[in-house]
Amino acid sequence: MEFLEITGGKKLNGEIAVPGSSDAALAMLSAALLTDEKCIFENVPQTGKVETLLEILREIDAEVCREKNTVEISAAGVDSKKLKNCAAARNLKTAILLSGPLLARFGEVEIPREKSNPLILENKIFAPALETLGAEILQNDDEKFVAKFSRETFAHRRLLFSEASIVGTENTALFCAARADEAEIFFASADPRVRHFLEMLQEMGANISGIGTHFLKIRGKNKLRGGRFKIPADPIYAGFFTIAGIATGGNLKIKNVDHAALFPLYTALKKTGAEFEIEENLIKISPTRKKLEPVGKIHTAVFPGFPTDLQSPLGVLLTQCDGISKIFETLFPNRLVYLWELEKMGAKVEILNTHQAKIFGGKKLHAAEVSGWGFASEPAMILAGMIAEGKSLVFPDNFVENNFENFLENLQILGAEISQRN
Repeated sequence: MEFLEITGGKKLNGEIAVPGSSDAALAMLSAALLTDEKCIFENVPQTGKVETLLEILREIDAEVCREKNTVEISAAGVDSKKLKNCAAARNLKTAILLSGPLLARFGEVEIPREKSNPLILENKIFAPALETLGAEILQNDDEKFVAKFSRETFAHRRLLFSEASIVGTENTALFCAARADEAEIFFASADPRVRHFLEMLQEMGANISGIGTHFLKIRGKNKLRGGRFKIPADPIYAGFFTIAGIATGGNLKIKNVDHAALFPLYTALKKTGAEFEIEENLIKISPTRKKLEPVGKIHTAVFPGFPTDLQSPLGVLLTQCDGISKIFETLFPNRLVYLWELEKMGAKVEILNTHQAKIFGGKKLHAAEVSGWGFASEPAMILAGMIAEGKSLVFPDNFVENNFENFLENLQILGAEISQRN
């Protein structure tokens, strides 16, 4: 697929069910490496990065069987040494999640890397955490990550993270869960995705207190058990379709919604005057009967702050709000690049710096050729094409394919006019 052709002005009507979260699946599937027993996972999304992880597991001799959205993994015969020559590991930014369970189980791990992998190069959480616990980091650069752990007990049992990193918390918990020792983690992530993951580790036999807070106490076991687990619904997917329903003025019902991570979005949408109802595991969206209002300021932050992955879709909606809104992206640089693309479509914006911008709403968007390149920009530009007048061409960067199951298909089912062109 080289580009998407999108005809704007089509309202989204109907209902969809939110699939499992790819990011949650990566951590939970990696936990299968902690045990010799079979792990069965339900609601596993069929996305690019989940399939890459399953390919990695197969290459290190895990038995993997997928039947639609159910995946069975048996890691009894895993050979961790095969990971160092695994080409697929270079293509998965969060392959570092394999370091925690493999280091705990085998005492050593080597993961190849791509030089362009920003998550691994910039993450300042997982390696220092492992070192504090007593691991020896032999190499940690743009070529590979190599570590060993040969101690009976942790060197230190208390960790203080410099930020509430989701991946850092997940990887450290994976390591601690499989060691018969106790660790305390201060400033851990309290994200609902982490909560689901930690509850899985509890079911496998780890003793964990403080789930859902920034302080965790984990007492692991050398031998964890398998079981049957369910991947939670993707809140970013639900959030995007909620924004899209409001932006297109449709009647939309979104099922299988985990509301916990979305209350900051709901608060922002209430400020705009959008009409929607929240029920148990359900969102109902109705056409807004008056002009949408600006939100004042959106400030992204770790949970329970506004989710950074919904910042760009909301930014598109703000172009249709009658007034000035401000965006302050605190977590990552260069997440405002989509605003330059929106300017090609007639939006009026002012980018103050790499983290802050103003959006002057009330401007109708018109069709244009735009790029979806830039992390999390692709869904936003698809939405922009859906509300613009005329036919837009959006050049994707595979973000949607790698992260979301049946994303374009669900938009088409609801009435969006989107064609994939080569």
